[in-house]
Amino acid sequence: MPHMPQSTRLGRHVVIEDGVSIGEHVVIGHHSVILQGTQIRDHVTIGSNCVVGIQPAANERMRKDSDAERNLVIEAGTKIGNLVSLYAGSTIGETVFIGDHASIRENVQIEEASVIGRAAIIELNTTIGKNCTVQTQAYVTGDTTLEDNVFIGPCVSMSNDKYMGAQAYSLKGPIIKQGAKIGNNASLLPGITIGSHAIVGAGAVVTKDIGANTIVAGVPAKKIDA
Repeated sequence: MPHMPQSTRLGRHVVIEDGVSIGEHVVIGHHSVILQGTQIRDHVTIGSNCVVGIQPAANERMRKDSDAERNLVIEAGTKIGNLVSLYAGSTIGETVFIGDHASIRENVQIEEASVIGRAAIIELNTTIGKNCTVQTQAYVTGDTTLEDNVFIGPCVSMSNDKYMGAQAYSLKGPIIKQGAKIGNNASLLPGITIGSHAIVGAGAVVTKDIGANTIVAGVPAKKIDA
């Protein structure tokens, strides 16, 4: 186990591999595993039964960007719930909150003060801006961009493969501009752009770009009056 500050508080049966960096006043719950290369800044709290710093793996059919090992960075003041999986190569910004059972893949950037809800999934190569909210069981597909102050409701689903593996396609998730709000159970198709401060109603299926300050609802989603 690497050297840790005296202010570190560890639960029972915690595993911390060599090459881990831990700041001041870090709390790690029971049975959590902190894998090699993880960097944990000051005042971070990690719950019980978490696995932090997972190196990506894939089979021949799955996309894999690089064989090189990458490090996970968790910035100061972030709080992580129980049974959370965090992959190496990602950066979790300051004062982020990550709920129980969430999974965050490699090459993800989450900026300060954002909230990732219970059992939400954030796939690889995704950027989430400042003060965003991704609520319970939302699925943020790979190659997606959320700008600052975006709200993603519960059980929202996104996709990044237009042809569902049937032919070659450059994977691209949605781009959701600043301040946009996506209602619960909405579905967003690959490569679309949701304009700044747009609102997508609950259960909508968004098949094409939505302009700024626009409200849409329905299947397929269409503009409605406020």
